[in-house]
Amino acid sequence: MSIEDDIRFFEQVSTLALLGREPLRILAIGAESRYVHGGDILFRTGESADAAYVVQEGSFRLASEQKGEAGVTVGPGALIGEMALLTETKRPATATACEPSTVMRIPRTLFLKMLEGYPDAAGRLRDSLLVRTEQATRDMRKLRGKLGGTEGGK
Repeated sequence: MSIEDDIRFFEQVSTLALLGREPLRILAIGAESRYVHGGDILFRTGESADAAYVVQEGSFRLASEQKGEAGVTVGPGALIGEMALLTETKRPATATACEPSTVMRIPRTLFLKMLEGYPDAAGRLRDSLLVRTEQATRDMRKLRGKLGGTEGGK
């Protein structure tokens, strides 16, 4: 794929699309394409996370090691490990390729340098994360209420 193809691909990923074309050009130039054989593990629960991955082709099963956790399968266009772009964190799940797959690896160092150079893109990302965090908080409060918990967290 060419840089232009990679930019167009990144524009299809909702979180990355917020950044704009020029910031995506930086990511497209610095991102690394990786092939993963079916059944191979991309990363494991508990590993340090220094990058996020965008699934280009194929699919991955994401599952934590908690009992009863069903996991989820993601395919092309999925951004895996998004928080690793912004902060040091551990992988909350193991990602296993369900079939031969290709991902674009975006290192945190590259992403943070890109944000430094494009403060408007950083602001759009911050605003989006704030809205998503507020929505997640509302959803958790509703769920807690349905499960018989209290709104105050007691």
